[in-house]
Amino acid sequence: MTDSEQDPFPPQGVDLDHPSVARVYDWYLGGNANWAIDREFGERVLTTFPLLRPIAIANRLFLHRVVRHLVRQGVRQFVDIGSGVPTMGNTHQVADEVAPDSRVVYIDHEPVAVAHSQVLLEQNGDPARHASINADLRNPDRLWQRVIETGVIDLDEPIALLVIAVLHVQQPDGDGVDVGQRAIARYRELLPSGSYLAISHITDDGVPEDVAGKLVELKRMYDTSSSPVIWRSRDQIRELFGGFELVSPGMGWTSSWHPEETGPTSPVIEFDRPNEAVIWAGVGRKP
Repeated sequence: MTDSEQDPFPPQGVDLDHPSVARVYDWYLGGNANWAIDREFGERVLTTFPLLRPIAIANRLFLHRVVRHLVRQGVRQFVDIGSGVPTMGNTHQVADEVAPDSRVVYIDHEPVAVAHSQVLLEQNGDPARHASINADLRNPDRLWQRVIETGVIDLDEPIALLVIAVLHVQQPDGDGVDVGQRAIARYRELLPSGSYLAISHITDDGVPEDVAGKLVELKRMYDTSSSPVIWRSRDQIRELFGGFELVSPGMGWTSSWHPEETGPTSPVIEFDRPNEAVIWAGVGRKP
């Protein structure tokens, strides 16, 4: 049996006929691993919703703060699902600033993101501590096996699983059903005791009324591209953590989570109202 027959979500080819979520996000963050079609789509989005660029940067800074905070808690292993195109400080670079013995595996289903991650790691990574693989979030057991095969991750030690700004991109199965919640439940089972799960997710729940209107239009734009999206409520995002105990201060807007962990050279992102960040985020610990 071939790999494609075994895998219900085989690796996709490079699609330059439609904007890619990963490449557009790279453009929002100031990266250069994007094509004209991605930039054109991103420019249309920002014309409608200019706040989205600082929202994207605030989300990236949340990732940085999670990594710094968990390293200080003794975590040395990170599995970054939906890591996207490497830009504006990657997980292993942030972790290495605090703990040079940290280990990171990047996973994405977008071939451009994986290729750029592999190039980055060849330039400034350590093959004993860093890896990048092409796998699909919707197939947890296969993805986890590929993570194990890298030899980077030790399942006898706690792992920080990062699912940052991924689950609001719909994860449909063959029948069009979003399987993100089911997949995350399986990852919670696979993680060793003492591990952490970090999630950030766009929500239209509790955001200012004028921003909620922009999110309606943003959803329409993404739904008519190749990457439809889903906005979960804050309670639904909390449910993704299952029985994991939330790390203090609990769930909150990305810009408000452990601001003391912001790097000294990080850009300053300030919202007039904290809920303009529109991304609800938190970290849970597996007992």
